[in-house]
Amino acid sequence: MQWQDEGVILSLKKYGEYDAVVDVLTQSHGRHAGMVRGGMGRRKRGDVQVGNLVTLEWRGRLETHLGTYNLELKRAYSAALLDSGAKLAVLNSITALLTLCLPEREEHQPLLKSVIRFLELLIKEADMSLWGAVLVKWEIGLLQELGFGLDLSCCAATGTLDDLIYVSPKSGRAVSREAGLPYHDKLLALPAFLREDMQNIMAKDILNGLSLTEYFLQRHIFDEHHKKIPAARRMVLDYIY
Repeated sequence: MQWQDEGVILSLKKYGEYDAVVDVLTQSHGRHAGMVRGGMGRRKRGDVQVGNLVTLEWRGRLETHLGTYNLELKRAYSAALLDSGAKLAVLNSITALLTLCLPEREEHQPLLKSVIRFLELLIKEADMSLWGAVLVKWEIGLLQELGFGLDLSCCAATGTLDDLIYVSPKSGRAVSREAGLPYHDKLLALPAFLREDMQNIMAKDILNGLSLTEYFLQRHIFDEHHKKIPAARRMVLDYIY
């Protein structure tokens, strides 16, 4: 069997002396692994890096086999982000989340497009408040793609559209200030930028957003498999200031 596709490298591990098993989020074949001959060698090592966008050809005798990849570099995102520890941490976080959250070989075309758009923004945008807010929105999109979307459109208790500042940890729905006041210590904070207000974003807002998404990622995905949020995701918090 044989097919061609493109995708972003999510992870790689050494196999033997010079080969590598590479996990790729592909456009049409989901998260799919394959062996790259010489992938850890000097000639290919720069191309086979986590976060790089590649075109690829997969070959295998049977569809269920690991198979082999022939890869060609299309966009070296990893090298473009090396000068920023914060941005590199974000790259490692999103690739770790995708590796652990996505079932193998299950198609998720919107995710690849969203990853590429976000990495392009990350390269161009110096303002942490902007790319930090987009990171939170990307994680909410990941939850939605996996069937665990949040409803932040109106208050779960009253239906009002105004003054939404909380999220219910049980329902994943927004709650207004008035309705949530008696239970404020049990509710999650809803940053204003998730209600389309992208002005004056503070570090606290981003941290609240990441706490919100972490709660639901842990509850819906990682708890189901008795796992914890990957360390790479937690490291991002160290750069939010």
